Amino acid sequence: MISSLSHTFARCAVAVLAAALLAACQPGHDASSQAESRADSLIDEAVKNRQLDRVLALCDSLEALRQISPIGAGLWRGWSHHRMRKYQQAEDYYRQALEATPHTAADAENQQLAAGYLADLLYIVHDYEGALRVAVPVVNRLEEQGNGTNDAIIMLLSSVGRCQMKLGRLDEASATFESAYQHNLEAIRADTSDAKLRNAIVHTGNVAIRYLNVKLFDQAEPWLGRTEELLDRYAQRPDATQRFVSEYRARLHIYHAYSLEELGRHDEAAEAYRLYQASDYFQTDDGRSDACEYLIAAHRYAEAADILAELDRMMEQWGYQPTLDNIQSYLLPKYRACKGAGRPDSANAVASQICEALDSAIAWQKNSDAAELATIYDTQQKEMTITQQKADLSHQQMMATAIAFALITVFMVIYLLYRRRVHRQLQEAYDQLEQTTTAKERIESELRIARNIQMSMVPSVFPQREGLDLYASMAPAREVGGDLYGYLLDGHRLYFCVGDVSGKGVPASLFMAQTIRLFRTLAAQGMQPAEIVTRMNDALAEDNEQGMFVTMFLGLVDLQSGRLRFCNAGHNPPVIGGGQHHGDFLSVKPNAPIGLWPGLCFEGEEIESIKGKPLFIYTDGLNEAENASLEQFGEDRMLAILRALNFENSRQVIEELVRAVSAHRGGAEPNDDLTLMCLKVEA
Repeated sequence: MISSLSHTFARCAVAVLAAALLAACQPGHDASSQAESRADSLIDEAVKNRQLDRVLALCDSLEALRQISPIGAGLWRGWSHHRMRKYQQAEDYYRQALEATPHTAADAENQQLAAGYLADLLYIVHDYEGALRVAVPVVNRLEEQGNGTNDAIIMLLSSVGRCQMKLGRLDEASATFESAYQHNLEAIRADTSDAKLRNAIVHTGNVAIRYLNVKLFDQAEPWLGRTEELLDRYAQRPDATQRFVSEYRARLHIYHAYSLEELGRHDEAAEAYRLYQASDYFQTDDGRSDACEYLIAAHRYAEAADILAELDRMMEQWGYQPTLDNIQSYLLPKYRACKGAGRPDSANAVASQICEALDSAIAWQKNSDAAELATIYDTQQKEMTITQQKADLSHQQMMATAIAFALITVFMVIYLLYRRRVHRQLQEAYDQLEQTTTAKERIESELRIARNIQMSMVPSVFPQREGLDLYASMAPAREVGGDLYGYLLDGHRLYFCVGDVSGKGVPASLFMAQTIRLFRTLAAQGMQPAEIVTRMNDALAEDNEQGMFVTMFLGLVDLQSGRLRFCNAGHNPPVIGGGQHHGDFLSVKPNAPIGLWPGLCFEGEEIESIKGKPLFIYTDGLNEAENASLEQFGEDRMLAILRALNFENSRQVIEELVRAVSAHRGGAEPNDDLTLMCLKVEA
């Protein structure tokens, strides 16, 4: 169950490591790097909070705006997929970052971090030789140059050491860990910040855990002592985080208890365990779980079995999947504890649970691998399609230029030398022009395909969260449309929007893609709806020579209190449930659409609570849907259907209205995109 200790140890350490690594890769603060600094601060915040979807969205938006380099984008995309356990995609992004050419010091540092993260990933998938091939050359180069960041060197040395340990090269691993420790000491001498010292504590403690994992207890003890010394040093700081100190010290007590027990120093082990029991951390689920390895080693099976009786509840709370590692870390110790405590019925029950979990683990692993391969294939197909479109577009442009030049040359020669054949040659020129027009239409067709790929940014998976029911759908009328919707769930705050871009064709689809990216980027910064709409308006109105605009309803609901803050920018007013009529149009202020005039200040509104009241938002493709006689569906018909519905869930509402619109059209072609969203916060 030492791997269990490693898991909880990692949960404590991740915030410290992320903060330190991000600090290491910050660029300089000269005037030319202000945009990059702002981009780094956005990604920094998302990484610290482990908001993986937000990190990916920021990488997409900031790379499109050229505020983050391809190396930085590859690094943080890999980091996000790494944390999602999508290892193959993470490896691909890390290698993209490593293969790119660095142009700045920040790029070089990001490549060092990418090498460290890739080595860590290869270790996880048991490719120890592969991890060494990635990490060792980078470490050697940094040591020779003397200009690598301490954090990158320490992370790489840590990966090298544990791979050497797995390969049985213990003497080499010991030397590597010692080198990493000396780098840590140099780092905290050069940088006395809170994060740097906490980072050193985490790395040093990790070395001790690695020795515990392979049961080299005599070598684990000195590293636990070093960790205690660093922790004592940190605890004396006036800005020390006491919760970190208390929890970390408690964990060191239980590590000591387990190690000393295995070394036969039973009294010292019992004293360390007594100190552990006196800590606040011991009262938590994680704390009680961490005690079991010592209790089993000390043959205190009954105490371990009592703790592990709640294992199923704890694993469900932690969100652990039925993997082989989790079976080994949790279910096997539970079986040993029950058997040692003389509880045969419980031991047999756990044995049956292990057998069932093995089947689930194998199935889960296959499904996980299949899902990742499907995602990788889909991503590669999209990238190949976009690349081919760009190549075809460039080829067509070159062909058009060559044809135009050839036509002009031929025309001039003919005009000067063969005046009588002018008419025939002009006819040939018109024929060539028709071919050019055909090529242009082909390019537009390919751009429509690109727009369909952009439309994949609209979410098709909705949050499965207790107390929240959200569903939306969008049906473009033709191959090119301009409707949009989106959402962003940030803790207990849910941002959502529905919009309708003016016009049709490729410009509308590109305007739509820009709008949805702006929504995701600005919402991720925690702004209020009115401020988001105001900033979107300023960005979209700039150089908007075609006068395009988008109507939008944008809301922010607090899932705990039910308070709804919203801003309606020229969009159809939503319908809110409840009230005397069981549904009425929401009263909204008449703000202008987004993108027409820069400098507008949009007004926001709020409702104290919408708990228990379904909120339905739609585009005019619903109320203006026409049948063959050009009769519109109408708002009255829509309102009557909503009032008559016995609300079961948001998806039922959407599907009922889609069926009603289809029946109204009676086979007539759709005259506009149809986008619907319904959400309900439970009371």
